[in-house]
Amino acid sequence: MSKPEDQLPGPPPGATACLVLADGTVIWGRGIGAAGTAVGEVCFNTSMTGYQEILTDPSYAGQIITFTFPHIGNVGANVEDVETVTPAARGLVLRADISSPSNWRATRSLDDWLKSHDLPGLAGIDTRRLTRRIRDAGAPNGVVAHAPDGRFDVAALLQQARDWPGLAGMDLAREVSCRQTYEWTGTGWTLEGGYGRLESPRFHVVAIDYGAKQNILRCLANVGCRVTVVPATATPEDVLRHDPDGVFLANGPGDPAATGEYAVPTIRALMDAGLPMFGICLGHQMLALALGGKTEKMHLGHRGANHPVKDLETGKVEITSQNHGFCVLPESLPRSVAITHVSLFDGSNEGLKVKDRPIFSVQYHPEASPGPQDSHYLFERFVAMMDAR
Repeated sequence: MSKPEDQLPGPPPGATACLVLADGTVIWGRGIGAAGTAVGEVCFNTSMTGYQEILTDPSYAGQIITFTFPHIGNVGANVEDVETVTPAARGLVLRADISSPSNWRATRSLDDWLKSHDLPGLAGIDTRRLTRRIRDAGAPNGVVAHAPDGRFDVAALLQQARDWPGLAGMDLAREVSCRQTYEWTGTGWTLEGGYGRLESPRFHVVAIDYGAKQNILRCLANVGCRVTVVPATATPEDVLRHDPDGVFLANGPGDPAATGEYAVPTIRALMDAGLPMFGICLGHQMLALALGGKTEKMHLGHRGANHPVKDLETGKVEITSQNHGFCVLPESLPRSVAITHVSLFDGSNEGLKVKDRPIFSVQYHPEASPGPQDSHYLFERFVAMMDAR
């Protein structure tokens, strides 16, 4: 790493990629994936598995992901382990070079997969040092650049990083949401048969897509829900005309306050309709805003598959998968709302419920993919609410 003052450094011998942070830090490495540049917020994820699911999670829109686990790419890539068709992440940073795939499910190398989705990245850097920098100073804006010929305009890259406005105030849900309504009946993956299909649904759920992961939809189908997915900008009429048994508020990227400009009025109207409602991640934040609460950008954010969360009602601790850079301020919520879960890392809010209505949400990702399955019971809780109604 270097932090230039009087002049910007040129690339060392053999460097074909760099990461330029808005504070002037320049990190040189070897290029992976597609040639080109991408600007975004530089974050880190501590997960040991599931790099393909992470890279295709729509919640990573606008972000460059630093993987703290060194062996990324060792199981290759395939057509099944994706959370959306088109990745929303901007790029990636790795410690070690991508190795040849060693897994029977692999259909191509991760490097080829990155190129096919126009995702640039760099490898061969000290990711521990970069992670400490993010941990201590917060997630910076930056540009990842991959130039196979080793030629870089570092001054222009630095200006690009400084000109990028950052995620605060940015509505990204509109960018990653579906454009048209569609039906979902796909169920979870099994070793014997791959992904299945729901044959006899018990309930009909309308999911508002702020950037939904496909495994969330599979988890809903696993518990007997046929899902109609509608765009983030759906009106109450767009939702209610499907005559749902319940409403699901999906995960997604960006600043919840920006997305809330159009999402909150819809959620409030659906709450008044008396339907059971379940929110995850951005959906949790949208629900909090609709209830009168507030959100704020976190210094660091939560991104990984080993985050302990305590259920305040049962006293149990769940190991959870998380990906969010904003959080709900619990003190801003009205008395009609109960706090149900808290992070054991930093005490931040991880869940809520409305005391007199069948409405609840969590900040983390109970569907995992990747991550532990400790929280799958939340989908069953949602079904129980629809069953009771």
